[in-house]
Amino acid sequence: MRVVHYINQFYAGKGGEDKADWKPEATPGPVGPGLELQKGLGTEAEVVGTVICGDSYYGENMEEAQAQVVDLIAAFKPDVLVAGPAFNAGRYGVACGSVCQGVTQRLGIPAVSGMYPENPGLELYRKYVYVVETPDSARGMRDSLAKMARLALKLGQKTPLGSAAEEGYLSRGIRKSFFRPVNGAERAVEMALARLRDQAWKTEYEMPVFNRIPPAKPVSDMKKATIALITSGGVVPLGNPDHIRVSSAESFGAYDISRIDDMTPDAFESIHGGYDRLWASKDPDQIVPLDVMRQMEKEGVFGKLHDVFYTTTGTGTAVSHAERFGQEIGEELRKVGVSAAILTST
Repeated sequence: MRVVHYINQFYAGKGGEDKADWKPEATPGPVGPGLELQKGLGTEAEVVGTVICGDSYYGENMEEAQAQVVDLIAAFKPDVLVAGPAFNAGRYGVACGSVCQGVTQRLGIPAVSGMYPENPGLELYRKYVYVVETPDSARGMRDSLAKMARLALKLGQKTPLGSAAEEGYLSRGIRKSFFRPVNGAERAVEMALARLRDQAWKTEYEMPVFNRIPPAKPVSDMKKATIALITSGGVVPLGNPDHIRVSSAESFGAYDISRIDDMTPDAFESIHGGYDRLWASKDPDQIVPLDVMRQMEKEGVFGKLHDVFYTTTGTGTAVSHAERFGQEIGEELRKVGVSAAILTST
């Protein structure tokens, strides 16, 4: 069986963030973590080639990069693609997922990757790829590659797969009908009794779990209120001085707006990936409505506009990072007595 491995510039030994713009290239045989992947495949399959691409290059040129990478993969005539593992690296996970989507759709071969459950690549591309659950960092590299190799062998050999839980991959959101020895009513009673007895049980129809956030109390006196501006639309000072990522953000920026009344294109731009930011960069007020807020402040609609606005990019950003941004920004606003915030998106 012929296997091709997709990895980013870091795991290929090309460099770190300074080389994240590395353009797609291919090399015969395994590279970096591909050596461990080959061990897991044993004598039943061979890593015939490795395709490499920088995370930033891929994220900033999604369609073009996908086409380039899939062409390089196709040249090796593979039976299976293995991508990553990406762990909790958002840009890497999105790239792995996108490559797998391109391969399954264009080449018609199965694809396997490995990601931490909160990696945005999983939610975006799970229906195109079998994703093995990994830890959030490369400390789980060896075990993750072993699991990925086992699944790749089964897919390449066209062995019928069981459920996600049985085969060790994360759910793809696909439901299949099957027979049980007892009917639904009896199963419901069995599960209810197991729960009452603190015994292990598992439903065949798992429901999503959402955090319940109680709404804040309304502002009691808008005339005295201090209002802050926050955006996930990626508006930053020209040149993006804090290097906030265009997608899968891991940081946010805080910038002084105390002496300006307007977001002008000579001072601000949008660096957000995933949408056409031409008009947002021509008039950043469309994303961060500073001009309107200043006018309302002068008219006395509210007391004062907070001197600092906060910004990040929302596309592909892991829930864990988004929660952290919210907690850190919220704590800063609470300390300085901000009454409310307006959060804008794209």
